[in-house]
Amino acid sequence: MKAKELKKKYLDFFKSKGHAIIPSAPLIPEHDPSVLFTTAGMHPLVPFLVGQVHPLGNKVASVQKCMRTGDIDEVGDSTHNTFFEMLGNWSFGDYFKEEAIAMSFEFLTRVLKIPLSHLAVTCFIGDEDAPRDETSATKWKQLGISTERIAFLDKEDNWWGPAGSTGPCGPDSEMFYWVGKDKPPKEFDTDDDRWVEIWNDVFMEYNKTQEGKYVPLSQKNVDTGLGVERVTAILQGKDEIYQTELFLPIIRDIERITKKKYEDNTKAMRIIADHMRASVFILGDERGAVPSNVDQGYILRRFIRRAIRHLKSLGVKDINTSIFAEKIIDMYKDEYPLLEEKRNFILDELHKEEERFTKTLEMGLRKFETMTAVSDTISGKDAFLLFQSYGFPIEMTRELAEEKGVSVAESAFAVEFEKHQELSRVGAEKKFKGGLSDASEETTRLHTATHLLNEALKTV
Repeated sequence: MKAKELKKKYLDFFKSKGHAIIPSAPLIPEHDPSVLFTTAGMHPLVPFLVGQVHPLGNKVASVQKCMRTGDIDEVGDSTHNTFFEMLGNWSFGDYFKEEAIAMSFEFLTRVLKIPLSHLAVTCFIGDEDAPRDETSATKWKQLGISTERIAFLDKEDNWWGPAGSTGPCGPDSEMFYWVGKDKPPKEFDTDDDRWVEIWNDVFMEYNKTQEGKYVPLSQKNVDTGLGVERVTAILQGKDEIYQTELFLPIIRDIERITKKKYEDNTKAMRIIADHMRASVFILGDERGAVPSNVDQGYILRRFIRRAIRHLKSLGVKDINTSIFAEKIIDMYKDEYPLLEEKRNFILDELHKEEERFTKTLEMGLRKFETMTAVSDTISGKDAFLLFQSYGFPIEMTRELAEEKGVSVAESAFAVEFEKHQELSRVGAEKKFKGGLSDASEETTRLHTATHLLNEALKTV
């Protein structure tokens, strides 16, 4: 089953169950400064999970574009990626555990035709914050899941949320699919990698407060999630997401440009494909960022520069990331028309960042080689030099160091970075003072007002 078909079947199914279909919210959150990106389908729905009335009713479903940055350094293996699409259905105080589980089971077994023999589930084991989830376990047994296929796990595995530091959260029940080539074992072993998580039903009963307490919500909610990329790979019998139609067209372009085979360069090509797709969606978002050294712009810069670095490592001399961006826009423009509208903006920003980085990349790599020739540790000062003079994000220096078998004094780098920020601030203050020494009273007032406004905007 192709990804587009999966998404359509999902939305059609939940529409038939009385859910209103809502569009994807922006990738960059509009009213939540606690996170840089929308990390899950529930993220833009938090107001309705805590009691606000949704204009389309108390049952909705969507395909939400998401970004998770905690695993950037892990991208390159067969399971991690940054940008992804999440299928989700929600109940705002309507149905709860039993109904949610029944619908999940029906979609998996009747719509996707997954055999019962290949399914297993987990439930929350309970702790001082919430009791053991026997309700979910009982429902799974009623639907035909054997006791041996139900595992109870703690908060680390079977609790979801909040999306930021506070907010709605609760125990969850996760569904797993057997991807092994042989017959599934009778008993579910959660440590066996051949059992792959396919779906997660979260039962949002609590609100986590600033003090870290879990307070019962006034309404019980359901929040579910299936990652499109992972489920597509599972349904197609693929061992990795990069072998599906969501990544293969990009991989083929990388092979053509580098004249190298994916099988021999999997890590580099996966990184390029993932990071270029993420970059296009950040630039093409409703609230799109541009490359910079802060917030979403810094993540975007890391993606683009890491992709460029790996293209260079594969022997590409004339970097042109627009080739990949064009392909990605064409792949998604029907579902996300804004990508087509912002095509020129996306390509222009990628070109600018390419020019900025390719000018210093080769010199920076030579400098890095010089540093590692005389020491097996990159000092804080040297790491900061690579950052300031050659545009190497600290994460790139760390990755280069790992490949070379040397270490980076990252805490010392942080000290150098702080010093730089302080010097910049003091320098700006001196400039401000000196620049106004002969100015009129009105100019001084206006200049001060400008600084106050800029500071307020930064804070907000």
